[in-house]
Amino acid sequence: MLTNEKKDIIEWVNGNKKTLSDWNQTIWNYAEPAWREYKSSAWYVHRLREEGFEVEEQSGDMPTAFCATWKNGTGPVIGGYAEYDAVPGNNQAADTVKRPREGLSPYAGGHTDPHSALGIGSLGGFLAAKAMMEKHDIKGTLKFFGEPAEKLRGSKPIHAAKGYYDDLDAAISFHPFYMLPLCNTTRWDTHCAVAYSVMYTFTCDEPETWLSSGKDSPIPAAHAAARAPGATDAVVTMYSLSKMYKEHMLSNNMGWSVNETILNTGQATADNIPAQMSQIYYFIRVPDIEKAEQVIQVLDQNAESAASAAHCNWKREWITKSRAGLANHTLAEATYQNLELVGAPKFEGNAIKKAQEIQENLGLQPLEDPYLDEIETLIPPQEAEEKMREMLPAWQQHFTSDDYTEYCWHAPTVRLYIGRPALKSPKSGYVYPDWVMNAMGGIPECINPMIFSASKTVGLTIIDLLTDDHLLEEAKQEFNERTGGGIKGTQWIPPLCDYDPPIDYRWPEYVTTPRGEDHWVIPAKGDQ
Repeated sequence: MLTNEKKDIIEWVNGNKKTLSDWNQTIWNYAEPAWREYKSSAWYVHRLREEGFEVEEQSGDMPTAFCATWKNGTGPVIGGYAEYDAVPGNNQAADTVKRPREGLSPYAGGHTDPHSALGIGSLGGFLAAKAMMEKHDIKGTLKFFGEPAEKLRGSKPIHAAKGYYDDLDAAISFHPFYMLPLCNTTRWDTHCAVAYSVMYTFTCDEPETWLSSGKDSPIPAAHAAARAPGATDAVVTMYSLSKMYKEHMLSNNMGWSVNETILNTGQATADNIPAQMSQIYYFIRVPDIEKAEQVIQVLDQNAESAASAAHCNWKREWITKSRAGLANHTLAEATYQNLELVGAPKFEGNAIKKAQEIQENLGLQPLEDPYLDEIETLIPPQEAEEKMREMLPAWQQHFTSDDYTEYCWHAPTVRLYIGRPALKSPKSGYVYPDWVMNAMGGIPECINPMIFSASKTVGLTIIDLLTDDHLLEEAKQEFNERTGGGIKGTQWIPPLCDYDPPIDYRWPEYVTTPRGEDHWVIPAKGDQ
């Protein structure tokens, strides 16, 4: 039902379209990667304080996280969040041709999902709701989080473990569409799965004890002596072993993945000095905690073997332990009903022209109607669920990963998807290059319709939760049933995070030196 308060939400978003668009451009162009989103988080902190929120910076001891709170008397506490981390190696200008943003390495960070629009779409909904709470004297509290490093499933497990979600009555998680059939809908039963990630560090601490080098010469690592393999050999062996052993980690009759990246390769070495230290990072997406621990067990065995072969020591440190999601049909249905009131985003006028320019620049015949039909079409959550289940074994309860799942165990939580710009294939089998979707996340005409639909839907849902006692009561009752009694219930899973924020590793970032500002790890002119 479109009440006066809801009409006002829609009017607020319509009246602030240029502002929301400009805000997205700011975050999109910062494009800072995980744990290094200094400008992006500072922008949100400043903006929220300007809007009257009390903001705790560096929440959970994370330099680029925050927790912002705004109160209007006694009432429900509704949570939501912004993400703002970009992805290394995806630097793309907001243009209809492939090129990096001006003055930056093509290997610098860029928004892919895009988290820039995710954050602004959610923020717009919270600010619209705040305006209506003031106008209509609706009681309640808005709690808006800055969640860095989502690509590493970084902040939410830490916020959860440190108690930041404990006072929430409900939470709203918005994400741009990224996988069919999850487009313009809410997630129903099959929520995101468990994510674990770990850092393995190899150190060659006693190279002089390798074989008989000490007997041959009193000089450690003499030029004529055989040197210890060292840390580079250890990390290469670890990489190779884990690739070979993937099929021995878990059964292949499920959706799961393990990916890796090498952060350090032994430091610069010369002469006969073995590499001293190396690091490799693994990210695991699996249906449940038991399977995550099984993968870790195999990786640990591989690390032990690699270290022994290379005459190194090794250690494993946690980066992420994130729980699987928990459904809440009550909130999913209520949010979808609001999405029906708002409607799916429509890509018209200049949005079509920009899409056709991209097709022309790729040597394609421009389509009269270039956008995927699905991104402009609503799909009921039950129907989306049925289609998604077609690709999964019956026993698998969770699929893909995202750490919004942490909110699910502390309050009724909805996962909302809105269609982001994506193009139809002009011919059978054609796949657009990655830069196309990345670029459209920064072209205002293309990304704005999604932001506006998201802001309206989030805002309407907040108003429902603050004004409809029956809705919130029913959502909480379902939460209690699914957890076996709520927080600490018989089926409730407590936070898994038992580690410090992993902020001190060599994560990719921009650096400022006498050579210039905001250089990527690889200087802009050194990688052409």
